[in-house]
Amino acid sequence: MSSTSALSPKPKLSFWQIWNMSFGFLGIQFGFALQNANTSRIFETLGAEPSSLALFWSAAPITGLIVQPIIGFYSDRTWHPTWGRRRPFFAIGAVLASLGLCLMPNAYALWMAVGVLWIMDASINISMEPFRAFVGDMLPPSQRTTGFAMQSFFIGIGAIVASFLPYIFTNWVGLDNTPEPGQISESVKYSFYIGAFMLFTAVMWTVFTTKEYPPEPHHANLKNREKRKIDDEEGTKAKLQKVGGLLLLLGIVITWIINYLELEKELYVLGAGLTIFGLVHLLAVLYIRQGRSYLGLVHIVKDFNTMPKTMVQLSYVQFFSWFALFSMWIYTTPAVTSYIYNTNEPSSSAYNDGADWVSLLFGIYNGIAALAALLLPVIAKYTSRRVAHFIALTCGGIGLISFIFISDPDMLLFSMIGVGIAWASILSIPYAMLSGSLPPEKMGYYMGVFNFFIVIPQIIASTVLGFLLKTAFGGQSIYIIVFGGVCMLIAALLSLRVRSSEEVTV
Repeated sequence: MSSTSALSPKPKLSFWQIWNMSFGFLGIQFGFALQNANTSRIFETLGAEPSSLALFWSAAPITGLIVQPIIGFYSDRTWHPTWGRRRPFFAIGAVLASLGLCLMPNAYALWMAVGVLWIMDASINISMEPFRAFVGDMLPPSQRTTGFAMQSFFIGIGAIVASFLPYIFTNWVGLDNTPEPGQISESVKYSFYIGAFMLFTAVMWTVFTTKEYPPEPHHANLKNREKRKIDDEEGTKAKLQKVGGLLLLLGIVITWIINYLELEKELYVLGAGLTIFGLVHLLAVLYIRQGRSYLGLVHIVKDFNTMPKTMVQLSYVQFFSWFALFSMWIYTTPAVTSYIYNTNEPSSSAYNDGADWVSLLFGIYNGIAALAALLLPVIAKYTSRRVAHFIALTCGGIGLISFIFISDPDMLLFSMIGVGIAWASILSIPYAMLSGSLPPEKMGYYMGVFNFFIVIPQIIASTVLGFLLKTAFGGQSIYIIVFGGVCMLIAALLSLRVRSSEEVTV
């Protein structure tokens, strides 16, 4: 890991400078909020069964797993005198994501909706990933918690407005909310159009109002960096070969067990994922043997296996946090509509009222997150980052578990207060703890690798939740929400184990 001692000290930025560099997250979250709150609704409208939702949703995390490390790697190696290092990726992602948001509500078949989800999620990730590294690039350590909290604030504001849009278009504007079977409602369509406009506009605001610092010494030879080989090729080769062989064997065994026991087909994703990950390790070994250890794939695999200690500790917290979130995003709509509104018919008025209420609830928890984001730096200052994260995740776990005790939809507002507090912390505190443990020249790269611990639990969730719904929970989606709450509490306990190198500098 490179030392930071030779780096030029970064000056503290003003409130409005931090505001401008974070404003793009307002638009990015418009896209994510509309995707999270309405994708299951669109899939069910186009004929998807509730037990298949997790599998169809797997498009999103798989895309993030592939895209974010690649974008992080190349954004570290990019520099343009006018456009800087991260901002070109902001702009490209914004254009593509806006087009995806316009296409999604116009999908006329389930396969098309799943395909557009791949495109839309990949594009949003192209813009989002460099934003995390942007804080590390631009802010001194003492302002990083504030920088990530500002991102959380805009995420909350963007998400609450975006989540409210279908409700607003239905109840205030009077657009149709009960379409013909197989058709997407007008309220959802216009919500996505507004989201596309906001995503593009907000990201471009950051692109044109923020200037990046010129290259530090570790960026001085950017054009030749991609030809730099890794250190200790022999040791790395031996380690990757061992890990890759183990993952490949495990993937093959799991796939065989699933086939032999005739388990749910969704579980094949888990076996295939382990197999592919093992093959990627072995491919990296092959490149090292060929003298091509400078390739990005080798660096990504190597750094995954040689992460800083803080990153390893945070990986467990992230796993259970994001497993809980993905459970909530996928199953809140079917859980609320079936458990509280007593309907499983997507074309019914009760179902669409329940789905609109879920969209509103998602807006509520994001609004709470926007407020909580302003308080987190204060709590972290007087306690520590890990204690602040523990408190927030505990609130979220209790909020999700409380779903099962509620029969009045209005009472879910109180549940979402806890979820919102947890969401604000998940989007800021882990990144603040992580940023001080990373070599500056690999900030984007490691932030992309860190995304593995957001994506891997989502892939596992998309693989096993449908299986659990059928076999363990009797088809009752509400138990998936409770299970997510338990996972959130586990993450809270694990957060107390994390030690950040800048823990007292918040």
